[in-house]
Amino acid sequence: MKKTIVVILNWNGIAYLKMFLDKVVDLSLNSETEVCVADNGSTDGSADWVANNFSDVRLIRFDRNLGFAEGYNMAIGQLEAEYFVLINTDIEVTEGWLQPLIRYMDENPDSGSCQPKILSWSRRDYFEHAGAAGGFIDKFGYPFCRGRILNIAEKDDGQYDNRTEVFWSSGACMIIRSEAWKRCGGFDGLFFAHMEEIDLCWRMHRAGYRVGFTPESRVYHIGGGSLNYDSPFKIYLNFRNSLFMLYKNLEDNKLFYILFIRMILDGMAAVMFLLTGRISYFKSVFRAHIQYYKCKGELRMKRIAVKEIGDRNSEGLILNKSVVLEFYIKGNKTYNRLKRDN
Repeated sequence: MKKTIVVILNWNGIAYLKMFLDKVVDLSLNSETEVCVADNGSTDGSADWVANNFSDVRLIRFDRNLGFAEGYNMAIGQLEAEYFVLINTDIEVTEGWLQPLIRYMDENPDSGSCQPKILSWSRRDYFEHAGAAGGFIDKFGYPFCRGRILNIAEKDDGQYDNRTEVFWSSGACMIIRSEAWKRCGGFDGLFFAHMEEIDLCWRMHRAGYRVGFTPESRVYHIGGGSLNYDSPFKIYLNFRNSLFMLYKNLEDNKLFYILFIRMILDGMAAVMFLLTGRISYFKSVFRAHIQYYKCKGELRMKRIAVKEIGDRNSEGLILNKSVVLEFYIKGNKTYNRLKRDN
């Protein structure tokens, strides 16, 4: 059994595989590490291209697109290792990127997951949206990062070059302890894609695991490789999955209040989309809420299952205010300013 398996979930990503896979293999493959590509029913020939060009890469094929969440669940279910490293096809790794992640997990046996510094591929001295220097959420479930608040990414001047505990690690690139993955149930397939890693990390916290960030590992992310950031479907997934996550994980005494306020905030966002002519975004928010109510029965069962995982309190890692109000009203558009005023 290999100690570590780097798992790349691919869906019609042949262009990115041609750009980055050889570097992942060259800088990762050794006696203790394997590289695996799990193909999510691609129709662009990418699975055959991997098979024909990388005999030392394990290839798993699915006959349809299972989504990010269930695709990884099915792939990891066929693998055995101490650590799994999940990495997007549109990630460029750097020399020595993998060893610090493994070392962090070895040195912190209570950690369920850890992420590297994730920088922008196009603006290489800036953080990238999906993860930056480690993720957090505010009290209403809005995610933000050290290095990225809402749509503003900071320049990397070394201001976050310290190992630290975070609330969530990015699905764009993260290492996960196999034991924690199994105990916490992996990703929730109901999410399909987006925010499933935040939901999993919340469960890890409940189970007593910690989630970390190490700046000693650095990767570059193009972003939007499978779904553009401005896609109406992505808007739908983010709004819907945020409600899913809150319902599943919030404490009983906060559930009604937080969801009520979140509904109001989502309604305000929908009205803003409508007034600015972004009709498709307005429809995405509306559809997200309809789907949330349709799934309430299933979510209720998932909420019960989450409580059985553990009861460790992670409130110290959740910002006890609204990042949206801090950003737009107070002008706190960097992580350090946000925390300074906390």
